[in-house]
Amino acid sequence: MTHDKPPQICCRPIGDADIAGLIELLTKGFPKRTRGYWARAMQQLAKREIPAPYPRFGYVLELDGTQIGVILLIFSTQNARGKAHIRCNISSWYVDPRYRAYASPLIAAAVRHKDVTYVNISPAVHTWPVIEAQGFTCYCSGEIVAFPALGPPVANACVHEFDSRRDYGPTLSEEERDILVAHGDYGGLAYIVTENRKAIPFAFLPRRSLRGIVPTLQLVYCRDVRDFARFAGPIGRALMRRGSLFVRLDAAGPLPGLVGRYIPDRGRRYFKGPERPRIGDLTFSEGVLFGF
Repeated sequence: MTHDKPPQICCRPIGDADIAGLIELLTKGFPKRTRGYWARAMQQLAKREIPAPYPRFGYVLELDGTQIGVILLIFSTQNARGKAHIRCNISSWYVDPRYRAYASPLIAAAVRHKDVTYVNISPAVHTWPVIEAQGFTCYCSGEIVAFPALGPPVANACVHEFDSRRDYGPTLSEEERDILVAHGDYGGLAYIVTENRKAIPFAFLPRRSLRGIVPTLQLVYCRDVRDFARFAGPIGRALMRRGSLFVRLDAAGPLPGLVGRYIPDRGRRYFKGPERPRIGDLTFSEGVLFGF
């Protein structure tokens, strides 16, 4: 009498030797993204610093030694109310449709750290009920597509491109300086608005709108989206000189004084964990590392 051997399921951290196969799996799972996109994504994850003891890439799901699923995780150290905590951007979760019954160990491994705040910033619409059933809460329900250059001038406010060699005084923290430097290195634009000797930082990353035709910027860091609405005019005119007319930003509703269109239920963001993310902070997220 023969007995069929039960399938061997393994969920483990992704290692360097897994990368080539996972690029193929991700290309299959996300056909709108090219193989080159995923290769660059893996390169970005490979070279960045991560807080210990968290995995560098995420987790791979194997069935009898064959890769059937993947979840990419981007861990970073954040500060909220003067206290450091760990945030993890859950990105690019895919399991071969033939093996979806084996998917639960993958998400269980991904969110097992109770002291980590997990965010999902690009969930497909059809996954919203699933994400909510997993205990995630929507913290941002829409976005604004703004034409900031139409905003009014602001007395005593000046806009400058961020210069890492310049001393902006104590109102710009070391953490914010590091954010502006890092996101400039990722190909973004960093600006400082000075008002009454106070430095107010903003960071943007390029993205394309209207099927990739219209060059647009994504606001990826500010202290408060109301700051952007207030200084939209001078910031927008500075951005326009760089060839960017439109800015997309997360928002819970229209912002008074900001010229643009609020679109509810576009760009929903979810979180699970001890620290509710702040709207207007997408630092070190998949959009920054992989591209919007």
